[in-house]
Amino acid sequence: MADQYAEIARVIVEGDDTQAAKLVESAIAQGLPPLDILNKGVVAGINKAGELWAANKFFLPDVILAADAFKAAMSPLEPKIKATRGGQPTRKFVIGVVQGDMHDLGKSLVIAMLASVGFEVIDLGIDVPRDKFIEATRQHKPAILGLGAYMSTTMLEMKDIIAELKKQGLRDRLKVMVGGVPTSQEFADEVGADAWGKDAMVTMQKALGLVGGSHG
Repeated sequence: MADQYAEIARVIVEGDDTQAAKLVESAIAQGLPPLDILNKGVVAGINKAGELWAANKFFLPDVILAADAFKAAMSPLEPKIKATRGGQPTRKFVIGVVQGDMHDLGKSLVIAMLASVGFEVIDLGIDVPRDKFIEATRQHKPAILGLGAYMSTTMLEMKDIIAELKKQGLRDRLKVMVGGVPTSQEFADEVGADAWGKDAMVTMQKALGLVGGSHG
């Protein structure tokens, strides 16, 4: 069983999206607990990819492939995770990388962490236009909106998104988190965000704090 989880992690690191989806489907069919598949397989894999990227052992193409494999693995898993929550109210977290920015790995790590503690994550993807964030906020009514930027040239877009939320009368209905390599607590304060996610683990912890929740 442990080997199966390790295998899921391995193919995510290798960026094999077809195998990632197949192995997760197989684990589900065998009756393995969805949260174990998530935490011991999928999260372990995307975390390893993140470590390799941080250590300069992974390059951008590797990161993109690992993020794609992560998404392929999550596709059959997400409905099962939702089902295990039963009638528990789900806390929605809308997340996306701002317009002009194509980096996906950090967001994938955050999604994995949030899913593991019971958030329903709506992933808007990368290079997301401002109006799409506004539209998703109206449609999904999330508890939290997460804005990611991985380049200093794109991070200022976050300020405009938060300003637009205020203009549309949506800002008071939700919490806004910002994150990504060039961001900081000072930047989060400056743009009017509720919290800054230094990394995926901190983002998860702060998100739980913002909704007054715990693991569940």
